[in-house]
Amino acid sequence: MKLSKLLEHLNFTCIQGSTDTDITDLLYDSRKVHEGSVFVCISGSVRDAHEFIPEVIEKGAAAVVVEKDVTAPEHVTVIKVNNTRKALAFMSAAYFDYPAEKLKTIGITGTKGKTTTAYMVRSILEKSGFKTGLIGTIETIIGDKVIKASNTTPESYIVQQYFREMVDAGCDSVVMEVSSQGLMLHRVSGFTFDYGIFTNLEPDHIGPNEHKDFDDYARCKAMLFKQCRHGIFNGDDPHLDRMLEGHTCDVETFGLSDKNDLWAKDIQLLHKPGCLGVTYQLEGKLSMPVEIDIPGKFSVYNSLTAIAICLNFGVEASAIQSALKDVRVKGRVEIIPISPRFTLMIDYAHNAMALESLLLSLKEYHPKRLVSVFGCGGNRDPHRRFEMGEISSKLADLTVVTSDNPRFEEPMAIIEDILVGVKKGPGKYITIPDRKEAIRYCMTHAEDGDVIVLAGKGHEDYQEIKGVKYPMDERDLIADILKETPIS
Repeated sequence: MKLSKLLEHLNFTCIQGSTDTDITDLLYDSRKVHEGSVFVCISGSVRDAHEFIPEVIEKGAAAVVVEKDVTAPEHVTVIKVNNTRKALAFMSAAYFDYPAEKLKTIGITGTKGKTTTAYMVRSILEKSGFKTGLIGTIETIIGDKVIKASNTTPESYIVQQYFREMVDAGCDSVVMEVSSQGLMLHRVSGFTFDYGIFTNLEPDHIGPNEHKDFDDYARCKAMLFKQCRHGIFNGDDPHLDRMLEGHTCDVETFGLSDKNDLWAKDIQLLHKPGCLGVTYQLEGKLSMPVEIDIPGKFSVYNSLTAIAICLNFGVEASAIQSALKDVRVKGRVEIIPISPRFTLMIDYAHNAMALESLLLSLKEYHPKRLVSVFGCGGNRDPHRRFEMGEISSKLADLTVVTSDNPRFEEPMAIIEDILVGVKKGPGKYITIPDRKEAIRYCMTHAEDGDVIVLAGKGHEDYQEIKGVKYPMDERDLIADILKETPIS
């Protein structure tokens, strides 16, 4: 492959050498460079890859792509661009022969709901005959292949690689979660989404290693709508105008009022033995009853998002109804059916905002008791512990404080921090450091009508202690407890 092929949609300056250079590989990890590679120098938060230019040249790199002034031997081609992250995205698309052009691409952004909505969309499309790939927080799915995720939105090279694998596996569509970081770091540059989705916006991911403030967070989210053909927006969100600033896409909205193109009315909470859900009447572009066996009114918004997307694919109403009723998302208000007497669920809520939203939603079902089981991660901001403790104590009838990922901290030290917040609220509490024993306590002491939520771990299947990740999946813990202890 010629270097010129990878550069065909980039603005660049050839500082030395020739774009007619033959290239064997496109790389951004200096450890993988070999003879004939083109190396893209990414300026990261920890290391600046421009520092590795002598090393990659020694390994045989034929060309380097830079955004700073550098020196290199005459036989090495040097390409200068304004932004090497953006360059990597465009070069990756070319390297994998523009696979996004062969897929219907759906990008979902927002503070909450991305993961659940992505699985809803995939479930509906798959049941309607569309072979659909998925890239998200939990995993990437390519046909029968499942890859655990390390980032919500992978690096641009990986995104394009996954797209190529999806095309080769016969996929015709892909739904992916698009994080604000992913947009800010150009991980989804280099192609145009067919559909860009906005779920909602709340203050999150603001800090020294993420976004400097809420304005920056919102600005990055809105980038998606300058990079998609058709935009589908939560028309009820107070920040809708921010998302529409400078948009270049067609606009469609969903929500709970008839000002939207698609809306829900007559919302009813559904409470069946051992299960919680919601029903509503859909109106607007399509009129039909909808039932979802996932609790909370936020499930209405998630399902409206999925319906709006799938109607653009011509999916029939019956297929949408069937898929939504059966959809389950690992670690997202995931109900584990073990007894008709009480409801047990697993959720990823691992900060104060998410826990508050979850507990408020569950309180609307008027459980006999609302039981909140959670811990907090070690080597993280201790204020999160105080906040989560206080919110749980204010909203839950019983808080069971346990261990999460203690990392390099002592579990009891983390628990003591959580208790500072717990003691500010009126709820009862108990501390059980061993997570399995905490879950066992809740199951064996459950009262009729209880709703028990295991918060914080969600889809995670490990516990990190002293730098080591040990296998620990709450579903397995529950299964073990059921074998060891009779639960009526």
